[in-house]
Amino acid sequence: MPPTFPPTEPPPRHAKPEKKGAWLRETALVVAVALALSVVIKTFFAQAFYIPSASMENTLNVGDRIMVNKLASDEGEIQRGDIVVFVDPGGWLTEKPSDPGPVLKVVQDVLSFIGILPSNAGEHVIKRVIGLPGDTVACCGEDGRITVNGVAITEPYLKPGVVPSEEPFEQVVPAGHLWMMGDNRSNSRDSRSHMGEPGGGFVPFADVEGRAFVVTWPLDSLGGLGGGADAFADVP
Repeated sequence: MPPTFPPTEPPPRHAKPEKKGAWLRETALVVAVALALSVVIKTFFAQAFYIPSASMENTLNVGDRIMVNKLASDEGEIQRGDIVVFVDPGGWLTEKPSDPGPVLKVVQDVLSFIGILPSNAGEHVIKRVIGLPGDTVACCGEDGRITVNGVAITEPYLKPGVVPSEEPFEQVVPAGHLWMMGDNRSNSRDSRSHMGEPGGGFVPFADVEGRAFVVTWPLDSLGGLGGGADAFADVP
């Protein structure tokens, strides 16, 4: 006779609740890992910011969203022509963002902390690097162009119709600092505007958040932000 086997018993009634509990635990774990990765990326690698002013037009317009490479923030990583986000060294920002209210502020802070919302630019400034430590930056030469270490530079990123600078200056960038200017020179409170103040208009590397490398929004502006260094190719 062939062997006989006991009938298969149906699964216990509590099997479904156990599966549901396991699914909830797995979902919570996935969400926690995703949030942790988002915080790590935002803290150490890249971070979103938005553009609040017209000082970088037409390269960057009000409301544009950008991503910043936080690994590119130290001396040696930053080049002339790079677009850089930095913490206000003091007195650069004249307008502060309106208070959204305590509840909305907590929500915005949490979403910004985990990288879902772009960081509020209320404490940050975005400009283009014109001078590195040791550079002599001056304006203007006989042809009306800015010179860096005696070499006149042609700046294709300037907003059409604006001149390199309406005010003369000559500055030697101290060690550990940068000379920063906006692309919309006639509407930019940059290093030139703070020459007579503490710090002399120079931005310390310690305040640099990173180098902007791409516009992510709006979609019709999607694209990289490289190429600025080409204007300084002949500067020693």
